[in-house]
Amino acid sequence: MRTSEPFRPDWIGLALVVTLSIVIIGPMLVVGLWAFAEQWRYPSLLPQQWGLRFWHQTLARPDVWTALRTSLQLSFVVTLISAAICLPAAYAFARMKFWGRDMFFLSFLSIQAFPRFGLLITIATIFLSLGLVGTFWGVAIIQLVNTLMFMIWIPTAAFQAIDRKLEEAARDVGAGPIRVFWSVTLPQALPAIVAAIMLTFVGTFYETEGAWLIGAPHVRTMPILMISFINNQLVIQLGAVLSVLLWVPSFIFLLAARRYLGPQGLGRGLGG
Repeated sequence: MRTSEPFRPDWIGLALVVTLSIVIIGPMLVVGLWAFAEQWRYPSLLPQQWGLRFWHQTLARPDVWTALRTSLQLSFVVTLISAAICLPAAYAFARMKFWGRDMFFLSFLSIQAFPRFGLLITIATIFLSLGLVGTFWGVAIIQLVNTLMFMIWIPTAAFQAIDRKLEEAARDVGAGPIRVFWSVTLPQALPAIVAAIMLTFVGTFYETEGAWLIGAPHVRTMPILMISFINNQLVIQLGAVLSVLLWVPSFIFLLAARRYLGPQGLGRGLGG
């Protein structure tokens, strides 16, 4: 009779998990505490006085609501345009053979291979001559460039991973190409497409370098406003409140997309 081996905890793995949790959750927890702290002095581990005074001060500022509206508008516009351009391109990369396919496909990755700030400086000089610096659409275009890798690579992998036999079976029973795409192809690729859209939306919402370099001084997003708060304000709570506000759209977006972003959903979309 086989005896079960005694349980031996993986101390190295446990230590790595704890360390990673501290590194990721620790700063977020501190910022969250600062957002609701009215008085917090060393060496106390917790704030001595709690309150919402700094929330009232922050939310009473018109520039906060303007920056939030600008960030949300940019995120929606860039995500919509990126999806309209990149999803058909991803399907073409996955299913079609044409000259220069591999070169064009790798070119979207090469954008991330160069130092971004140097690339942004070059683009800014071009935008300056075109009158796009300091405009909403100038920032939207520069942020659109940053989304190409997510919106091309992830859906392409999803379309490549779909079992062609299911599509062939649908055609055998009389379904046309459009019906096969909407009923067979798209549902299988949808989890990965939702993941790409989420990453694009969140990445645009938090993008800082392009918004600062191209948008200044007229277009100010939430991350840019938070940086100005931190640099110009002696009260740390104002920056902490803005940081918490920055988390809210991502949290809502994750809740809305949780059906598609689980391990099983992504596994189906990426061929797992």
